[in-house]
Amino acid sequence: MSNTPWDVAIIGGGHNGLVAAAYLARAGARVVVLEKNDVAGGAALTEEFAPGYRNSVAAYTVSLLNPKIIRDLDLSRHGLRIVERPVANFWPVDATRGLLMPYGLARRQQAIAAFSPRDAERLPAYDAALEGAAAVLRDLVLETPPNRGDGIGSLIRTGLLGRRLLQLDLPRQRVVADLFTKSAADFLDGWFESDVVKGALAFDGIVGAYAAPSTPGTAYVLLHHCFGEVNGKSGVWGHAVGGMGAITQAMQKAAEAAGAVVRTRAAVREVTISGGRATGVLLASGETIHARAVAANVGPKLLMRDLVPDGVIDPDMRRRFLGIKTGSGTFRMNVALSELPDFLCRPGTDAQDHHGAGIVIGPTLDYLERAYLDARLEGWSRRPVVEMLIPSTLDASLAPAGRHVASLFVQHVAPRLPEPRSWADPAERERFADLVIDTVTEHAPNFRAAVIARQLLSPLDLETRFGLVDGDIFHGQLGLDQLFSLRPMMGFASYRMPIAGLYLCGSGAHPGGGVTGVPGHNAAREIARDLKRRR
Repeated sequence: MSNTPWDVAIIGGGHNGLVAAAYLARAGARVVVLEKNDVAGGAALTEEFAPGYRNSVAAYTVSLLNPKIIRDLDLSRHGLRIVERPVANFWPVDATRGLLMPYGLARRQQAIAAFSPRDAERLPAYDAALEGAAAVLRDLVLETPPNRGDGIGSLIRTGLLGRRLLQLDLPRQRVVADLFTKSAADFLDGWFESDVVKGALAFDGIVGAYAAPSTPGTAYVLLHHCFGEVNGKSGVWGHAVGGMGAITQAMQKAAEAAGAVVRTRAAVREVTISGGRATGVLLASGETIHARAVAANVGPKLLMRDLVPDGVIDPDMRRRFLGIKTGSGTFRMNVALSELPDFLCRPGTDAQDHHGAGIVIGPTLDYLERAYLDARLEGWSRRPVVEMLIPSTLDASLAPAGRHVASLFVQHVAPRLPEPRSWADPAERERFADLVIDTVTEHAPNFRAAVIARQLLSPLDLETRFGLVDGDIFHGQLGLDQLFSLRPMMGFASYRMPIAGLYLCGSGAHPGGGVTGVPGHNAAREIARDLKRRR
């Protein structure tokens, strides 16, 4: 196989790599996907972490997966089935109060009114403003951003974008400007008064951001998480039956059905370059894969740091790539449970709606702020923010009868702990995991005793296992300086890297992170165009 002249070699078999492979193969290209691990899927993977207990390893929930990609690749025919959460989210506040956020405007108003009648009255206008901004930007995620240096095509795209924004009425323009320039806290302060309500809504602004709600740019992160839908329903969250690996398994089947080849245990050591052009890759095994183009489904920092030979690109440009801001401040845990959490504010271990929600330990805006400041000063939050999902309430295949599995997505932890501490020390992982268990147990006293087994992934583990530099789930932070035409950096927003024939097809490219499939979709379109021109 080493002498086979592929059209495209894709580095990394995560979801965006598989999506790119499927679209390129459907366009007639000969495509090989090279995955270093035993199973394709990247961070969207399901595995057994204790005997009889299976769960999503890193990525853990469904909403942002783009409906166009689901339709185009016919993922349902390849086995994907998504079930909806019974309610969206649940925030335990204290021993007697909790905010259960159902679907539907009237029911959400009723839930919020328990904390602030005024905030309940403001909710319809807030929803309309946010949805108006999301509608403007939702279509843009499927487009290649205007890219400096791309000539007239980029100028046309810039003009069309400007016209689209200018056609908005002034109030909607103001909302878009607010979301692109303000912090989540400042944006929400303009709408609501309850610290509990603001904390609940600000959570989406800090997910994977390693930032406080007061950090400028987090209002956009909040908006980024509003683009999604499940089964055609906007704002709904869901679970892939079989875990997140069911998504990537369906994508792999779609890619292979179109003619792509997916190879596992095929770690890439280096991008091969000849005459200033990418000509393939060298595997860690010593095998060379020849290809007309190479697409990297790894972060741009990892690509330039580890896979592109030093000296190939301009030193200042390489320095800028290596300076891309990375780090999500996240710690991932999976736990096997003997019974469901018995929350003080919503008692009972029989499955109820709140057990099927996204359960967020982060009851106020101030709590979210302090969690970030702690991590910056001490390496991790003394009172961390925890989002817990219990997918076995929706999918009995994940655990033995009467037992459960839970995903815990935890913030904030420093990508690198203050010296001499290090995530390479297993004791640090265990200490923080104990703190996380204690944090949940404060709200559900039976939780610690219910934990049968646990799987821990620190930022270092996420980098080592999945190539997420500094544990960054987005392949680069979603700051204002790393969005749209500036993602991953100015001059390279068109998925084309500074070496001819080398492309970026992962979350480090527009529109960014989450299990969306959109960077793979968009990159495949640009690669197919370039391959056609070269024929």
